[in-house]
Amino acid sequence: MFSSSKPASVTPNIIIHGGCGNITRQNLPPDAYKAYRASLLSILDSANSRLRQPGAKAIDVATYVVSLLENDTLFNAGHGAVFTLNGTQELEASVMVSRGYRKRGVGVMKLSHVKNPILLAKEMLIRGNEDDGGGAQGHVQLAGESCEKLASDWGLELVKPSYFWTKKRWAEHRRALGKSSDDATYDRNRGAIDNGHDESTLDMGDVTITSEPFSNPTWDSKEYLPQGTVGCCVLDSEGVTCVATSTGGITNKLPGRIGDTPTIGAGFWAEEWTVSSALSSRTYNASSPLTQILSDCLPSLAGYLRLPSQSEDEVALARSSYRAVAMSGTGNGDSFLRLNAARTAAAIVRFQSQAPSSPAASSDSHTSLQASVTAVAGLNGMLQQSAEDRWRKTGEGEGGIIGLEVDGASGTSTVVADFNCGGMFRTWYDEDGKPQMMVFKKGYQV
Repeated sequence: MFSSSKPASVTPNIIIHGGCGNITRQNLPPDAYKAYRASLLSILDSANSRLRQPGAKAIDVATYVVSLLENDTLFNAGHGAVFTLNGTQELEASVMVSRGYRKRGVGVMKLSHVKNPILLAKEMLIRGNEDDGGGAQGHVQLAGESCEKLASDWGLELVKPSYFWTKKRWAEHRRALGKSSDDATYDRNRGAIDNGHDESTLDMGDVTITSEPFSNPTWDSKEYLPQGTVGCCVLDSEGVTCVATSTGGITNKLPGRIGDTPTIGAGFWAEEWTVSSALSSRTYNASSPLTQILSDCLPSLAGYLRLPSQSEDEVALARSSYRAVAMSGTGNGDSFLRLNAARTAAAIVRFQSQAPSSPAASSDSHTSLQASVTAVAGLNGMLQQSAEDRWRKTGEGEGGIIGLEVDGASGTSTVVADFNCGGMFRTWYDEDGKPQMMVFKKGYQV
């Protein structure tokens, strides 16, 4: 009966970001721009090759992309992550899917030995389908020793803390604190970290440099101090979306600080819901009395209710009329946390399109994800407004979001992005299938 309404084939899609912040043409010279461009386009091409393989899953491609970014010292994640105030790294990562896994989204944080935090997050999500969560129980967020024990038990690669150190990030960290960043001091500190010490407990013979220290050790109006993340949003041929995100956090953050990257709904979000009013009415009328009451009282649950009595064709029709979004944020995570930014952007798309009397609005009348991302992360958006009079003085409120919006009826998706700060590294394929990479609102003239 429903065979003619089965879902259209879904065209896979992908967008990647490499962080954002106070990036300007003055602090991003041509050589650095070329390096970022080459890295991001190479990763995009490699990811696309995997995504186009038969049976490719969004979660595998998204986490693969982020693992490559974690291995690249250009970015603020993994090998190349920024330093805490005490001269250490505390890494965070997360992954979330629109469907297919019990936990749907997980976050790991305060890592200092896991080579690729994103792969730990992936394992935690996948093993969450086991009754004991593979040892992680039903938890969706874990930190520190608990995380690293699981990584060891699951056979993930562990490294010494010094693996994450790079001279570039070290220099940024030290200069922002008004301390010397000579090679000898770097080598002493790096060795001490592997022995369980940090700068706060060691006498390294530091000397205060002559230039005036930055007023805020996490942000400077002239120099680009990374305060963003790396992330990826993927749509696979089955219509599943996945977002994967990883970060070292904000330069010179306090040890123990947890940002938006591992916090579900703040720095990342993936969700799908049905919009077919015809199928919704048929399904709920055939449901149990309890489900009928729940769906009548709480229409927002419509996208999550699934009945055993549904035939394969009925499920196919529901899937053909679904919408989905996936987003990864980057920037000042504390501001993202205050707004629950990613979930807020998703909610604008889902609920502003549905009148209270019509819980299943038609798919041709809805608020676009691009509009909601701009409302949250664009110029004069919610993130910027949250900084109040501190805007452009502390780095507060700065950020950007990339995302994918999926129309299940047509099997198509739209890439979106916006930011309110100097720049955001991002790469994607345009409507003609050509790879694009940008940092600013307009192109970079080399």
